[in-house]
Amino acid sequence: MAEKRYNKAMSKRYPIPAAETRAEIEVKNSRFIATAVPAFTVEEAKEFITRIKSEFSDATHNVPAFLVGFGNSVTAHCNDDGEPSGTAGRPILAVLQGSGLGDIAVVVTRYYDGTKLGTGGLVHAYSDATKAVLDILPRAEKVPTHTALLALPYNLLERVRLLVGEWNGRILDEQFAADITMTMQFTVAKFPGFQDALRELSHGALAVEIIETNEDTIMPAGTFDNEAD
Repeated sequence: MAEKRYNKAMSKRYPIPAAETRAEIEVKNSRFIATAVPAFTVEEAKEFITRIKSEFSDATHNVPAFLVGFGNSVTAHCNDDGEPSGTAGRPILAVLQGSGLGDIAVVVTRYYDGTKLGTGGLVHAYSDATKAVLDILPRAEKVPTHTALLALPYNLLERVRLLVGEWNGRILDEQFAADITMTMQFTVAKFPGFQDALRELSHGALAVEIIETNEDTIMPAGTFDNEAD
């Protein structure tokens, strides 16, 4: 029973930013520059915020928001950095919370040019700047994986390679000696199916050994689109 709970917990995957991304909009002569990054800890998010504030030290405001984690295990934070209460940080955070992303930090930098936007205008401007950067943000996924080792005979090499692909695995390394030693990576969800298929292919002669489990493997978004959650 404990193993079943463990596997269920390990099967969680969610989208995250793949790279730092920046977008800019202009609203009534104010420039709004939104910068988004992946942030896997609160410390990383705070370091990013400090970096952006230093980069744009001459800006009128540098408004931060972040989500560290995902779903029920998330740390959320925002502040208005001197803008009227509730007009800047909360709109950014609301967009992030509605995006389906986890482990993301955003700072929207504002250069004010003298034309007041009003509270409603500020809410829209900060929201729109955040949406602009999310529109062009490349996505990755945080996926739990097993890295596994397999010793196999030469006559099964091509069939095992095909089997790895059928179960959405990745071959990380192949060492050729008396036998072939193959290092592979699978999502936790797919690994049992590969094990069963390998036993069937080899009539029970081959078994794969898990050498590492990583709950937070970063993969390009869409790599495992045909997997069941």
